[in-house]
Amino acid sequence: MTVTPEAVDHVTAPDVDVVVVGAGLSGLTAARRLHQLGLRVAVFEASSRVGGRVSSTTVEGVHVDLGGTFVGPGQDRIIALADEVGVRRFPTYAAGENVIRWRGQHRRYRGTVPPMGANLLDVGRIQLSLDRLARSVPRGNPAAAPRAAELDADSLGSWLRRSRASTTARDLIAIASRTTWGCEPDEVSLLHALHYIHQAGGLSSMLDTEGGAQEEHFVEGSHEIARRIAADLGEAVRLNAPVQRVETTEGGVLVSAGDERVAAGAVVVAVPPALRSRIAFAPALPAVHAQMSQRWPAGVLSKAYAVYETPFWRERDLSGQGLSDTGPVFITFDASPPERGGPGVLLGFVGGVYAREWDALPAEERRVRVLSSFADLFGARALDATGFIDQRWGAEPWAGGGPTAAPGPGVVVPYAGALAAPVGRVIWAGTETADRWTGFMDGAVRAGERAALQARGFVASSSQDHTRTGASA
Repeated sequence: MTVTPEAVDHVTAPDVDVVVVGAGLSGLTAARRLHQLGLRVAVFEASSRVGGRVSSTTVEGVHVDLGGTFVGPGQDRIIALADEVGVRRFPTYAAGENVIRWRGQHRRYRGTVPPMGANLLDVGRIQLSLDRLARSVPRGNPAAAPRAAELDADSLGSWLRRSRASTTARDLIAIASRTTWGCEPDEVSLLHALHYIHQAGGLSSMLDTEGGAQEEHFVEGSHEIARRIAADLGEAVRLNAPVQRVETTEGGVLVSAGDERVAAGAVVVAVPPALRSRIAFAPALPAVHAQMSQRWPAGVLSKAYAVYETPFWRERDLSGQGLSDTGPVFITFDASPPERGGPGVLLGFVGGVYAREWDALPAEERRVRVLSSFADLFGARALDATGFIDQRWGAEPWAGGGPTAAPGPGVVVPYAGALAAPVGRVIWAGTETADRWTGFMDGAVRAGERAALQARGFVASSSQDHTRTGASA
């Protein structure tokens, strides 16, 4: 249906029931659930592929996940969705000992927390304090926490110093901060960090491999989930179609992407908060939404993979998991395929202070620096990679960074309420809007499913209004 600008004040015959903006996991989940409910959908994706912050490729014939990778206990919505579309899981390799390069020394250890001598007690004290404080922050409503404004005015880094955390404890929390939010502890609101910890079930749940959020990954890759959903939706998904404008009408919305204008009963906007400002809304959204978009930035995180003929570290009873205080890679995992005797794959993360110059470095220099980091942890054989790739999420124009948002001090209390609350027929999705596992793939799926139910409600009420109008006529 073609709708002229002069006729957008009242649209009675929508082209589809719901338009979804963004074909990441959250938007695709919303579209899939709406389709399963019998509703007509159209999905607009700005980039040339589906998946958003999940992406994959092959290196030397080996599959690697460039975006979201791991799943673990409690992440039941992403696991259920993967099962639904036939994407399988396998355990992250964790047998043997981990390694750490710390203060110029190289050590082997087992478990999540490395041996730190007398500092180990202080690390445990800080973790217990953070978990206890995090439980005071209501999931999905951090601004309702006791002393919310005080916690929000603080940064995670300043809280660590005020709590007299040892240098070792501060540096270990910094590694967690770079991996989790793509920023340093001084750059993230303490209230946001506490809310994130609570809704993920605690620091151990967030950081552990066995029994934690890194317990498994997908045989076919997380991106395959998005691809299979998009294939099922077929022509409903439009790629290379950034939405420029969303107009709310008397009976629905009108969404404009390039030359295409689609009328619908509601719109689900499933893009990172910082990218919402690229869409013009008419009438304009309340001012708090523009302010939130400016102040809720993504962190900066890059991932790097090296492929080897064999997982040689396993010969020395090493798990492939490592920590380093030198960078640029500060944490590693064994990301080898599940088949025994196959190639070996090391995954490393570059984030926070190490990521600030990373995106501008030449590709060969990035390769050399990553392989050198791997060699520091696992020996000179790590230099002999047969394949290499890195993914710089900060350089992705339609992602804005990664892995998730990193709001600074003073931002959460005034603006968190604008993340998920609908504005008329405009409904928000994306992992940042979830009340559980925000920032993870599971949070993206949860948010998409919640948004689908909200959109169905608007469509149902519109249908009733149209029925009553027709009857009175």
